[in-house]
Amino acid sequence: MSHLLCIGGTRFIGRHTVEEFLDHGYEVTLFNRGNHTNPFADDDRVSHTEGDRTSEGELRLAVERADPDVVVDTCAYFPRDVRAATDICGEADVDAYVYVSSGAAYGAERVPKREDETALCDCTTEQATEDSAASYGPRKAEGDRAIFEAAERGVNAMSVRPPVVYGPHDYTERFDYWIDRVLNNDRVVVPGDGTNLWQKVYVEDVASALRIVAEEGEPGEAYNVGDEHAPTLGEWVERIADATDEEVEAVYAGPRELEAGGLELTDFPGYRPAPHLLSLSKLRALGWESTPHEESVPATVAEHRESDRTGREEGPDREAEERVLSILEVM
Repeated sequence: MSHLLCIGGTRFIGRHTVEEFLDHGYEVTLFNRGNHTNPFADDDRVSHTEGDRTSEGELRLAVERADPDVVVDTCAYFPRDVRAATDICGEADVDAYVYVSSGAAYGAERVPKREDETALCDCTTEQATEDSAASYGPRKAEGDRAIFEAAERGVNAMSVRPPVVYGPHDYTERFDYWIDRVLNNDRVVVPGDGTNLWQKVYVEDVASALRIVAEEGEPGEAYNVGDEHAPTLGEWVERIADATDEEVEAVYAGPRELEAGGLELTDFPGYRPAPHLLSLSKLRALGWESTPHEESVPATVAEHRESDRTGREEGPDREAEERVLSILEVM
């Protein structure tokens, strides 16, 4: 039986990754600080090693003890973390190390963005160690470059680049914001004209991509992952409404109308000034497929209903939206 060491593994992408590998016959070891509830505590196929992944010594010991065939790294946020992990996995002769990068690693606005053609973000020395939203893309890009360098040294290291991830147990609550709006309001403010395009990806499809890349990918390669169909933001509201059986009117508001509520387009989660679309042909060539929205959205909505998440802190408050709606009614 093959063995997975998952760095992380209890919250969102990591949790679904563990389930994916378990479903395909792997034993699993989790390596994390133990700060979050372990959903696999009662599963005898899953063991837990407590430690800090930013400590090279603790990570090395975890790899030595687990002796994994595959390492999936769901929480490498700094380039130094990727370099340390690839060094350790190379020394341990791990069959595959897979780094969770991001579509934010791309530094050029192309449609679609392709792994071997679209330029990555540059990353300065300061950005490589700066924990901020502005440095996130550059840090992920530098992590990708660490993957490429490791492969040149003979390490079986690969990268998977998702855009915004949605699905059950999403602690970021970005998608919960829109579900909450649809469930609790007859009219939902959508920024712009509704045609904003920011590709998303269902979390279970990220998990399956990580496994398939570990098993079938080529060292030194990066693979985009995303939903096969990329709805506009206005279409997402419609799909959520269909999944909730709610009658909702999407009300589109441009910069002038939003100003009435003291709002801007980018205050809304899921809005991006330029379209963001990733080519998926490279991953599909490995046999990967995405989950239809007819399955992914209802599953996401169902788990949202059971949770205590609202996502309301991730976007404008309702009072500001009501002011915008009032302005639109008289225009």
